[in-house]
Amino acid sequence: MSMGAIPAGIAATTTPVIEGWSRPLSVVRPNRIEFGPGKAALVGEWAEAQGISRTLVVSDAFNARRVDLLALPGSVTVFAEVKPEPDLPNLEKLLAVARSADAQLVVGFGGGSAMDIAKLAAVMVKETRPFHDLVGVGKALEREVLLAQVPTTAGTGSEAGTRALVTDPESLSKLAVESVHMLADLAVIDSDLTKSVPPAVTAATGIDALAHCVEAYTSRRAHPIIDMYAREGISLVGKYLARAVRDGEDVEARAGLALASLYGGFCLGPVNTTAGHAVSYPLGTRHGIAHGLANAVIFPHTLAFNAPMVREKTADIAGRLGLDLRDLLASAHEFCAGLGVEMKLSNLGVPQADLARMADDAHAIRRLLDHNPRDISARQILDIYEAAF
Repeated sequence: MSMGAIPAGIAATTTPVIEGWSRPLSVVRPNRIEFGPGKAALVGEWAEAQGISRTLVVSDAFNARRVDLLALPGSVTVFAEVKPEPDLPNLEKLLAVARSADAQLVVGFGGGSAMDIAKLAAVMVKETRPFHDLVGVGKALEREVLLAQVPTTAGTGSEAGTRALVTDPESLSKLAVESVHMLADLAVIDSDLTKSVPPAVTAATGIDALAHCVEAYTSRRAHPIIDMYAREGISLVGKYLARAVRDGEDVEARAGLALASLYGGFCLGPVNTTAGHAVSYPLGTRHGIAHGLANAVIFPHTLAFNAPMVREKTADIAGRLGLDLRDLLASAHEFCAGLGVEMKLSNLGVPQADLARMADDAHAIRRLLDHNPRDISARQILDIYEAAF
């Protein structure tokens, strides 16, 4: 049987098994969520109501040119140098600007990278400890500034979460900080902001949102409360992603993907991702491949690899995406490639000689792999890289 095949007898209409009712779960959400086209200016209204006169906006160069859409009051400092894969030097540069700005409000305005390091700026602007002392769960101190998040892509769901990742340039690994103090006071999801996202990026970030939902749904830590969001997020991607790629002005499709991304963010805190993200991380840290694209390349392989251990849920996923269970790997690959995603590592500049080192790096990410539904060895990760090469 091929890696992508599911044993006979699992139909696409199979109802997923609901488990985990007795496992304790903590669910946190931003204090206020505003969702819908044209909502961006509510950030300024909210800030004015809070008495804000000094704001720091954390953004990339493109979104920095449209900060006025937020209608922020008072003095606004814009940090426009967020890297696609932010690293510790990028964070240190941001912190220097943040401390100089003496802002009362930090706004993450962009994709997941901007929102992640905006969270870190909010909790670290008064911090005297080094970054490495914050790595892990619950180590960040309560922040003294307000935090708002405004996504401009539909993929990461970072606006809803309590986790931020940056790359250590020495170890070439992603370091994760998780704290309830990094939860936004306000999240504004305005799908109009995503209309400018090019088709290729729309596809890759949409698959990232899908991966968040799928990996949480099939995780060993899966929980019925989160399964509800995961299933709906998968369905939304299946319904709207191809439409948004074909027509970036499709308002309904853009809103549907924004909601899928938000639901994926809801999946991350209580459950989180598994092998798909662990295997994709070295593509970004070692070779600069954007996070969404890295996840898209790996998604079919880990979906098919895990299928034998989560048959009913995999069948449910396939039904929601229109995948063929008779050859799941090929069908999922075609789903991604059909959206215009480049699915070959060799075409993305990854050298074949580095695959084994990447496999070792990925295998060391135990915070994710320990919850994968199927144990995966470094050799099996290398097999995935070679199959994707």
